[in-house]
Amino acid sequence: MKLAIMQPYFMPYIGYFSLIKHVDEFILFDSPQFIRHGWIERNRILKQNGEPLYIKVPLEKHQRDVKINNLVIKNTENWKEKIIAQLAPYKKKAPNYWKVISLIKEIFEFENESIVEINYNSLNKICEYIGISTPINIWSEMNIKINTVNAPDEWALNICRALHADTYYNPIGGITFFDKSKYEKNDIDLKFMETKAIEYKQFNNEFEPFLSIIDVMMFCEIDTVNSMIDNSKFII
Repeated sequence: MKLAIMQPYFMPYIGYFSLIKHVDEFILFDSPQFIRHGWIERNRILKQNGEPLYIKVPLEKHQRDVKINNLVIKNTENWKEKIIAQLAPYKKKAPNYWKVISLIKEIFEFENESIVEINYNSLNKICEYIGISTPINIWSEMNIKINTVNAPDEWALNICRALHADTYYNPIGGITFFDKSKYEKNDIDLKFMETKAIEYKQFNNEFEPFLSIIDVMMFCEIDTVNSMIDNSKFII
């Protein structure tokens, strides 16, 4: 079984979906400490002038060492309406605006105070729209016992062992983070995925790579999105 584990990102970039598509099971790892300025509650789209713009889910005040699965959304703010409004510039230029805005509105019909649950729901809805059928699970809800973790790279190792996964995929950015010998000793093939940015027509400006999947879906047909998702290089 091929396995990938990532923190639960909000409307992530296309490489995240490439990782989901190329494995047999995908786990949202929601037990680590929340780090600010990451991608748990925010992502980037475009302004009409081509500059990146953050869309964001507001969070209630929390302790510095809060875990991701204990984050609470500040639903007293009209963040869903704000994001819909931030997407308005796509209406004039993006050929798939109405399809994608309908998808986003459907995603936003889901009511929950947990950012993990919101992200889980949105990932599943977007995967369904694109045509990805890989099962996605939330780590804190799986109730699986694993061996004691003695180093950061052993979370994935021990989860692989518990689930009898023989292959583990990770984004290329973490290649120096892992001790490959640990995985070899446990007969687990450790592979790293490199996602190449494929240019597509956005607004009439210089191409901005690695935006939220929302931007990709706005400008590209589903077949094109899948071709881009498949354009990944796997490094042993």
